[in-house]
Amino acid sequence: SKDGRTLYFSSNMPGGTGGYDIWKVAVNGDGSFGTPENMGTGINTEGNEGFPSVTDSGRLYFASDSRQGFGGLDVFYVDLNKGGEARNVGAPVNTAKDDFAFSFNDTKKTGFFSSNRDGNDNIYQAAPICATEIAVTVRDAKTGQALSDAKVSILDEKRNIVETRTSGAEGKVSYTTDCNRTFTIQATRDGYESGTFPVSKTAGEPIAVSADLQPIETIIQPEAVTLNEIYFEYDKSNITREGAFELDKLVQAMNLHPEMVIMVKAHTDNRGTDAYNMALSERRARSTVQYVLSKGIKRDRISGKGFGESEPKVQCEPCSEEQHAQNRRSEFL
Repeated sequence: SKDGRTLYFSSNMPGGTGGYDIWKVAVNGDGSFGTPENMGTGINTEGNEGFPSVTDSGRLYFASDSRQGFGGLDVFYVDLNKGGEARNVGAPVNTAKDDFAFSFNDTKKTGFFSSNRDGNDNIYQAAPICATEIAVTVRDAKTGQALSDAKVSILDEKRNIVETRTSGAEGKVSYTTDCNRTFTIQATRDGYESGTFPVSKTAGEPIAVSADLQPIETIIQPEAVTLNEIYFEYDKSNITREGAFELDKLVQAMNLHPEMVIMVKAHTDNRGTDAYNMALSERRARSTVQYVLSKGIKRDRISGKGFGESEPKVQCEPCSEEQHAQNRRSEFL
């Protein structure tokens, strides 16, 4: 070990669990040794475990011929600081042949190991790929209860969906991603307001995301359904991905309350003529209504009207880009 106080070795001495096992022994200050201790069944099997190597950070690598793997000897590791079962390092280090004697230098960020994958025992160098685990827990924001059957998506920097998974009984979903990249988690579930949760860059440390969802009732007010603004791009009327994410909340609320009838008011910023903006807002109202209809809501429950630039949310002259964006909006009465 880094502090020189523990020696890890392989032996078939009595007291083991199988053939060769991984053992450890204390190194005393005077250079003598303590009593060897078997590393236990989290590492050792009825087969053979050998070639131990420990990193400065406390990760123990070893080879085994009896754990679930790719064939022959495979390289496994266990974090001595956390314990638990040993894990296979996976391809491309491990193959159907013998792969063993793996060592890793934490400072140089490089590994070396032996393999007979080409017919002879040769030494190979391994460069690690930095990865981080994102562990998401979906819960009811009011009760703290874990929510199963939630759809959890991970989005990249361009807001493209990379993958979608479903939470289990404990409300948990996990993703393994590249280091030093930002992601966004989106969580949706029937009866709850959908949520987005940003994930910051890391150098490999695991990230825990608490995806707490508000019951859908929280967005329903006596006179309106309160959504985050359905902003439109300048001079366009198509529903954006972010807009669709918000409108799905409206659909949920309408499904929950079959008696609810919605009037959509669409607005523009003050760039362009009054007549042009009125026509643009009408198109935005129609596209908003059409999206909701596409989700199965009956036509007599939703209507829309464009108001152009006649009812700005922000009075401004001149307006900043942010103020223009706030005025390009939809309301749901």
